[in-house]
Amino acid sequence: MRIITQQKFGGPEVLTVVDAPAPRPLPTEVLVRVRAIGLNPLEARLRAGEFRLLGQLPFVLGWDISGVVEQAATGRFSPGDEVFGMPLFPRAANAYAEFVSAPALHLARKPASLSHVAAAALPVVGLTAWQGLVDLGRVSAGDRVLVHGGGGGVGHVAIQIAKALGAYVLTTASGSKREFAEECGADEVLDYTRVDFAETVRDVDLVLDTLGGDTARRSLGVLRPGGHLVTAVADEDTELAAAYEAAGKRFTGIAVDPDPVALRGLVDLVEHGTLRVHVQETFPFDQVTDAHRLLDHGHLQGKLVLTV
Repeated sequence: MRIITQQKFGGPEVLTVVDAPAPRPLPTEVLVRVRAIGLNPLEARLRAGEFRLLGQLPFVLGWDISGVVEQAATGRFSPGDEVFGMPLFPRAANAYAEFVSAPALHLARKPASLSHVAAAALPVVGLTAWQGLVDLGRVSAGDRVLVHGGGGGVGHVAIQIAKALGAYVLTTASGSKREFAEECGADEVLDYTRVDFAETVRDVDLVLDTLGGDTARRSLGVLRPGGHLVTAVADEDTELAAAYEAAGKRFTGIAVDPDPVALRGLVDLVEHGTLRVHVQETFPFDQVTDAHRLLDHGHLQGKLVLTV
């Protein structure tokens, strides 16, 4: 098979396509012939060497996959089944490849209404949003929810999940993404280039922070007493957590988990027509460097996907 690997840290040009042996699935795993691979900003940071989640070089990036079961040593799936998921995170899943061996529990059957491209775009952002809003945030009907970065990968999915839960959803986004955020279901879109959310928003039950920087700190004042910040980017800031506790508000960090229950929850929303994932652009497998250049640029609307 072909894989995308790197021998050194650096820019997109360090990613190279090489031949490698196909993996052999363990007794609880399935071998997936990959049709599409979702790209995530984390992978650009790992490629550049910002932190060493995957250990020593060389390594293969990636977690989001959609494809067809080639071999199955477990009764959960059979050869020919179309599946998708985010296997093994945060351990290496070696997903930038034509074949991936993955635990069967970390995959779900792909809804027929979802293309492989859309399915590959969903797991990381969908599971992050689900676990932040449902598992940790326990959002319920009537809650006021502020989603930061509503035009991005996690953000645009989080808007839809929060709406499906019956929440009133506010979101921050650039003016160019206002219409997109509204199409996702946002009740109020705050153009962060013109409006300071910290000065205009109040009485929010839950804030989902997907941006980092000082967003989590500046969100303290928008929460009602007892309100809850769930952050996917400032989870290790103990000083900020203490400030929230002192103010009588909750602070929770989230590290996404390949949870099969949440994955099935996302499938249910897709099948009921209440969730869609937006793909800004697709790239052929061999053009991964071009895809990562766009990933580095940031300010994406939805997701980028490699097709295999």
